[in-house]
Amino acid sequence: MKISFAVPMSGSWATPANMARIARRAEELGYHELWTFQRLLVPVDRSLAPVYQSVQDPVATLAYLAGLTERIRLGAAILNIPLASPAYYAKQLATLQHLAAGRLTAGFGLGWMPEEFAASGVPMEGRGRRAEEFLEVVRRLWTREVAEFDGDVYTLPASRQEPRPGPAPSMLLGGNADAALRRVGRLADGWISSSSADLRRIDARIALVKDAAREAGRDPSALRFVVRGVTRVRPGGDPGRAPLTGSYDEIRSDVAGLAAMGVTEVFHDLNFDEEIGSVEADPVVSMRRAEEALELLAPGTDGRVGR
Repeated sequence: MKISFAVPMSGSWATPANMARIARRAEELGYHELWTFQRLLVPVDRSLAPVYQSVQDPVATLAYLAGLTERIRLGAAILNIPLASPAYYAKQLATLQHLAAGRLTAGFGLGWMPEEFAASGVPMEGRGRRAEEFLEVVRRLWTREVAEFDGDVYTLPASRQEPRPGPAPSMLLGGNADAALRRVGRLADGWISSSSADLRRIDARIALVKDAAREAGRDPSALRFVVRGVTRVRPGGDPGRAPLTGSYDEIRSDVAGLAAMGVTEVFHDLNFDEEIGSVEADPVVSMRRAEEALELLAPGTDGRVGR
């Protein structure tokens, strides 16, 4: 099990200085990867969780962190496919892969907010087909000297896009519907769970991805299964607590349980804790709590210090 951490992305604590502090300390502590997420806009007539009210751009954030770190990997979970063309994402992420010296993971999703589709000039219909063609176009641009594609959704004239990334970033997919999970098994390098995923039953979702991989003639053991850990540090002992909510000892135990269910990686994301990733939260308090969690949930922590 690899343990990673999300940098400040939403709310009052998401400042460049705080991003840098978390990133550098995570690297020192031996975390596997730093993660970001994406939200393009907030419709005025839609009620969204505090985490979505004020969000920094993930690719710009990762480019900033690439220059501040040396070893820790950098991940986007997730970039919404409809918000840009595959050629644009391919160029942007290839450059980021060069800046990061090969440390990038690119996580993609189909998108779910109608207003973001409207703002991007893209219909919501046919999202699955769009995703499949998108991945193929990006993969061709990253791996072929001359790339060409003629599909139902995307057309790529015979073109060169240089410099190509070396190596090509790992491409993961989100989604929780059965069709989305089968798509992961057939086409992607792994799966990223959503913030609303039922972690108590995640083994069944992983099994579906692996079955689809086998049917497609792929090796299921080569796939990554990454959990976005909506981590909330709280007093322990609540029998009705959600996974990854509770004391440090309870959270560590939950991580071990996820490993037993087939999860290969967990990243602790405090942005989704409404007491931290909100515009109303005190950024000083948020950072103090985040830095404590960063220390006490680090890889190799023995678990003797709890809360």
